[in-house]
Amino acid sequence: MAEARVLAEAIIKALDSKRARDIQLLKVGDITILADYFITCTATSTTQIRTLSDLCEEAAEALGEPAHHKEGERESGWVLLDFSTVVVHIFLPEQREFYKLERLWNDGELVDISGLLEESREARKQLLEDSRL
Repeated sequence: MAEARVLAEAIIKALDSKRARDIQLLKVGDITILADYFITCTATSTTQIRTLSDLCEEAAEALGEPAHHKEGERESGWVLLDFSTVVVHIFLPEQREFYKLERLWNDGELVDISGLLEESREARKQLLEDSRL
């Protein structure tokens, strides 16, 4: 079983690798028993929702954490993946604006992931450069 923060970071990197938008990590373990972290992000299409949810599952399974529960369909504009300690919400823009989970859970701690995203993008850039050689 992977540590919650390690799992969250792996999922965030996976989401960023396929250009999920406005990725946010919210630490909620002190205010709920549902999970330690919520990850929210925005997809630009139903096809991207499927791609992002598949990548989240692959990243978690690589750490020995299969999804325990899934809700929603990509056509609905919102998919939820529950990995016990980490819950991932993938939205289309309209659904994210409507549900405003970040406001609902504003007692949680918004975690700064800018360094993690920068690291992920640098690794992706390096991989692209290496493939051109």
